[in-house]
Amino acid sequence: MKPTLVTGATGFVGWHVARALLERSLKVRALARDPAKLRELPEVQPVQGDLRDPASLERAVEGCETVFHVAADYRLWTREPEEMYRSNVDGTRAMLDASRRAGVERFVYTSTVGCIGVNTPDGIGDERSEAFLSDMQGPYKRSKFLAEQVAMEFAESGFPVVIVNPTAPVGDHDFKPTPTGKIIVDFVRGAIPAYVDTGLNVVDVRDVACGHLAACERGVPGERYILGSENLTLQQILEALAGILERKAPSVQIPYAVAYAAGVASTAWAEITGKEPRAPLDAVRMSRKKMWVRHDKAARELGYSPGPAADALRRAVVWFQENGYC
Repeated sequence: MKPTLVTGATGFVGWHVARALLERSLKVRALARDPAKLRELPEVQPVQGDLRDPASLERAVEGCETVFHVAADYRLWTREPEEMYRSNVDGTRAMLDASRRAGVERFVYTSTVGCIGVNTPDGIGDERSEAFLSDMQGPYKRSKFLAEQVAMEFAESGFPVVIVNPTAPVGDHDFKPTPTGKIIVDFVRGAIPAYVDTGLNVVDVRDVACGHLAACERGVPGERYILGSENLTLQQILEALAGILERKAPSVQIPYAVAYAAGVASTAWAEITGKEPRAPLDAVRMSRKKMWVRHDKAARELGYSPGPAADALRRAVVWFQENGYC
């Protein structure tokens, strides 16, 4: 049996993709800058490497039949945006180059819902909704948009690349945590007294992992598939968390202008201290749009059938509590 390579298995979505593959008794190899961070995946074969080191990618993909390229530099603030582009754009191109030379038969690229346009009449986007680089706020979204274009280029040249666009996954094993996971952690800590008028599409990370495998098996090269579940306002998300924790949800809505001012101040201080801002300005700018989408295409073509977001939110709360985040 040839191994399947997973990049990003030390992170949230990548960990769950690796676990889902192991549950199917497949041989899994994982690229990691620090293999010691491959937690709770004893059956995985670690390979030390970095997306910014093409030679390490060549070694990692050698002999592999399938690649799940999940790894990305996912931060909403950085003092070195050029490093984010090196990992997300140049690293994706290098991973695709190495995979093509190694004769990989299937390549699944993990993009993001941020690359989906939501400027539609009903405010709900799908894979046909057009988006432009100028729509992307901040280096993370811009770098992921450019990386998706790279994946499309390889698909157009005949390499079997399928693209998935996860929304806002929640659940267990959110190690870092992700920005969405941080909302949950902050709420559990009692650190979210108010909210802004925004919205996310929330999905169970386990469903996202299953969607990756379905895209590998049934996806059409060059096509994108949104892996999401429920469109919720931030207020609804906080109310769901409040119900889980049996406490009151915040009832004060912060005007966008106030949130923007806080983002400017918080980000300016971060530039001085080097510490991550509590309210990154790019995150505030992103909140101006509700990132609501539909996953009909994945349901129709991949058999994708996500469960309710509430179950994943509850599992996330329990995992964060049991692992000392709160």
